[in-house]
Amino acid sequence: MATQTFTIHYFASASSYTGKNTETLPAPLKLSLLFSELESRYPGIEEKVLGSCGVSLDGEYVDVTPAEEKGGDAEGERVIEVGSEVAIIPPVSSG
Repeated sequence: MATQTFTIHYFASASSYTGKNTETLPAPLKLSLLFSELESRYPGIEEKVLGSCGVSLDGEYVDVTPAEEKGGDAEGERVIEVGSEVAIIPPVSSG
């Protein structure tokens, strides 16, 4: 049986912090748990990198904030499915 995973891509400061460009993580995973999962693997990443990053799920920008923090409930919360692709995209500045 194939391993149940999704792929996560790290760019710029996220790649520097993790020392990786890409890795696979166990799936399914609630989107709201993504940052805590990464924090457990890379202590300090949430504060130093993720707080200012955008996140895309299968090519679509998504909000990682847990539904309960937004004043809603967790019903309908996005889940990162097996085979999905997530990208951690630090802010881009232009000059």
